[in-house]
Parts: sequence; structure tokens; C-alpha cells
Amino acid sequence: MKAPIQTLATFAGATFLLAGILGFIPGITSRHEDLAFAGHGSRAQLLGIFQVSILQNVVHLLFGAAGLATARTQAAARTFLVGGGAFYLALSVLGLVNGGDWIPVNAADNWLDFGLGSGMILLGLAKPRAFRQAPHQNDAAITR
Repeated sequence: MKAPIQTLATFAGATFLLAGILGFIPGITSRHEDLAFAGHGSRAQLLGIFQVSILQNVVHLLFGAAGLATARTQAAARTFLVGGGAFYLALSVLGLVNGGDWIPVNAADNWLDFGLGSGMILLGLAKPRAFRQAPHQNDAAITR
């Protein structure tokens, strides 16, 4: 049975894989004809919200594969979540200062990167007991 941290890494990896795939699909990615290789010049938007590029989609695919691969052990899953979270926090800072001509960013991307980074770090650093179920109430009280 997988530990909760491994399940979280699997979920994160699968989500990044899905985002990478969807970023290449016209209709799900609006202005698909304006999909550039990299940078601010790409006008394509995943779900009409998040600015994407070919390079960004490929990074999502690779990041997703890494998440699935690291989910095999608890230590690797934790490293993926904390390290990946730090990476996404750094991207949110780059987006805020308009740095990195190689990544397309908009306000929605910045907030998403900040949320992903913060959430992944918090989940990666959570103690195993934080994932345990709360004790069940007395069954007799529930049936009354």
C-alpha cells in the first residue's frame, strides 16, 4: 500500500502530464495557432486562462513523468513535492518581476504557480500523521 505522500506525488505527476497534453490540444487551448516555442510571444492559453508555450507544455510533461517516477518511494515523493514546489515558487517570482523571456506568464499563471509551489511544499513537508483519518465518532451515537 502506498503512503499518502506517494499518492500525492502520483496525483501531482498525473495532473502535470494532463496539463502538458491539454496544452497541445486546439479548443482546450485557445488561440492554439499562436502557440510559440517559448516566451512572452506565445498567445495560446490553456482553458482560455493560462498562457502556454511549446516549451512550457514539454516541461509539464517531463515534470509529470518525474512525479510519477518519484512516487515509487516516500523519500523521492517528498523530494519531488518540496523541490517541485520550490521550482514553482521561483517561477511565480520570475513572473512577478517579468523575468525569464523563456516562459509565458500572465496574472493567472503567477497565482497558479504561487499556489502550486506553496501547496506542494506544505504537502511535502507534512508529517505522516497529518494524513491519518480523524477518529470516528461513536457508532451508537450516529444511529440514534
